[in-house]
Amino acid sequence: MASPTPGAERENRKVVQPAKAAIRVSVRASRMARTPADRLADDRARTALVLAALGSWMPRVVAAYASVGAEPGTAELVRALASRGATVLLPVLSVGVAGQDRVARWAVYEGQERMRKGLQGIPEPTSEPLGADAIGRAELVVMPGIAGTASGDRLGTGGGWYDRALVGTSSPRWMLLNDDELYEAVPLDPWDLPVTTIVTPTRVVRCC
Repeated sequence: MASPTPGAERENRKVVQPAKAAIRVSVRASRMARTPADRLADDRARTALVLAALGSWMPRVVAAYASVGAEPGTAELVRALASRGATVLLPVLSVGVAGQDRVARWAVYEGQERMRKGLQGIPEPTSEPLGADAIGRAELVVMPGIAGTASGDRLGTGGGWYDRALVGTSSPRWMLLNDDELYEAVPLDPWDLPVTTIVTPTRVVRCC
């Protein structure tokens, strides 16, 4: 299980260089350079590996994310988990009365036909939001990321809201990446949360 305290056991392993921004720029450019056919094939391969890695264990509640743009896709994975009986929670980050809501609420996935574009074009469910604490029900969290290491260090997409949302939770955290996004080291801040598993199109990395 991942530590519920952000960066608690990892401050001594903080990496300063290269800068987070530089890695994000490089990875996003690499993702955009992939053809749609290659991205689709990678998404299907990751989905198959996630389901195989779960084996006979199907979490009752999974917190995931709705992919956008060229990031590792989750549409097929979310559909597969829901079809196997899991309640899939997706973040709702749409603009509220006071402006951008950087504390994620969560809502139940009820099919692609009941999704809408939310903040920054990120798809989100149209079902009733359950509040920020709904993520505490999740028995598995599938997270986005930019890069990671075999030891479980994670470089996020830059919003910071996922790390905040997961504070106090202890469910396994799985991150979806491409093969070239596994690094020897990534820059960390004390609040950056580790992951327990990384899934690429070719392998499942159980992080130590």
